[in-house]
Amino acid sequence: MLRPQTKHAVAPAGDICRLSAVALADAIRQKKLSVREVVTAFLDRIEAVNPLVNAIVSLRDRGDILREADAADARPADAETGSLFGLPIAIKDLASTTGLRTSLGSPIFADFVPQEDDFFVERIRNAGAIIIGKTNVPEFGLGSNTYNNVFGPTLNAFDPALTAGGSSGGAAVALALDMLPVADGSDFGGSLRNPAAWNNVFGFRPSQGLVPGGPDVEVFHAQMGVDGPMGRNVRDMALLLDVQAGFHPHAPLSYEKPGSFLDGLGTVTPGGCIAWFGDLGGHLPVEAGILDLCETELGRLADASSFPWQPLQPDFDFEALWQAFVTLRQASSGCALKTHYDDPSKRGLLKQEAVWELENAMRLTAPQIREASVVRTSWHRTLLSIFDRFDLIALPTAQVFPFDVGTPWPREVAGRAMDSYHRWMQVSAFATLGGCPAVNVPVGFDDRGRPMGMQLIGRPRGDLAVLRAAAAYEATLPWQTGA
Repeated sequence: MLRPQTKHAVAPAGDICRLSAVALADAIRQKKLSVREVVTAFLDRIEAVNPLVNAIVSLRDRGDILREADAADARPADAETGSLFGLPIAIKDLASTTGLRTSLGSPIFADFVPQEDDFFVERIRNAGAIIIGKTNVPEFGLGSNTYNNVFGPTLNAFDPALTAGGSSGGAAVALALDMLPVADGSDFGGSLRNPAAWNNVFGFRPSQGLVPGGPDVEVFHAQMGVDGPMGRNVRDMALLLDVQAGFHPHAPLSYEKPGSFLDGLGTVTPGGCIAWFGDLGGHLPVEAGILDLCETELGRLADASSFPWQPLQPDFDFEALWQAFVTLRQASSGCALKTHYDDPSKRGLLKQEAVWELENAMRLTAPQIREASVVRTSWHRTLLSIFDRFDLIALPTAQVFPFDVGTPWPREVAGRAMDSYHRWMQVSAFATLGGCPAVNVPVGFDDRGRPMGMQLIGRPRGDLAVLRAAAAYEATLPWQTGA
């Protein structure tokens, strides 16, 4: 399983841009590299590559960024610095950034400049990172194809004819093409996992409540949507997660992190039994070749470490579970769009999928929402019983390989019609509804060079165990991902 070269005709990445985020942070701290050197290297890389893929948007003025880098270099040698000191980062364009445009991929917010950061963004700043811009998203983060009417589409890192996935598509492509050392993302229905799978990087959905979102995140929405890290390797994700995670007094579902995730990766030899859900006994339509890639890599992990696996088909009504996901998503995300829908000057600016979410949300009744919550609770109990027997659950990260970027969403998968713009992403809902940590790990490419990934899902608040398993898996790969 060799890592194919990107099809984009660009010069090879410089040595600085190929270093891991952990190595870069160490080099800056030890004065082996200046912040200006690091930032300049990434800005040059962005200038060369980004016009081909449109991953980074709202890029700040180079002069302003370099002045910030020079100020960082001018700090006294004994000054305290954060763990991300000097690293350039672009924030996902769904998160608020003080003084920097946050469009949410919507023409309605094309010129919106927030006056405060989301909580985790503030933490990234305080940790010494230099925010250079934003990463592209689909409108309001709806769907796993990153395109919008503000900035246009983001193209896949390995084939510009294909989608990058979403909604953290810009972040995944920027990582894969060495335009960023590490990136943030968010995940309701797979948005940290699916684009990571389709661009051959890692994406981690933390347990519900581990990373506080922002002052405008409603408690109901926070029960399913989370923020988290993406990286070219597991240690880089742990570095960023250490900054993002932890209790915030204004985020009611947040809680204290259980120590350093980065330090925790090196303290225990991981191991455990994996339950392989596969396609849930045929319930999930899955494009040919995906299950084979995943099972091959599960075998590699079992042979190289203490992670045996076996197939498991849980006894659950998965159609009812999907309908519960749709209901709860509409009750949170859909209703949030009502203000724009009710404004005649803005309704026409909403994409079709946003209107579909809102109009269905407005038809929901309290008993329907409660019933969806009951189904979710039953699924949570089912997961806990599975975790009494297994340490991890494995599933494909996506049910299809990356498709043509001009196709908004697949209308059919493996001969089965899709009844909504996100039905083909059903495989991502299981971790979301369980409040579980889940990581995408790359599993290679099909014979057309299209990337794919696999989810490793752990028990709620078992984030470190999932990251350790991902690190053990990463160590088995025959290609390097930036370590």
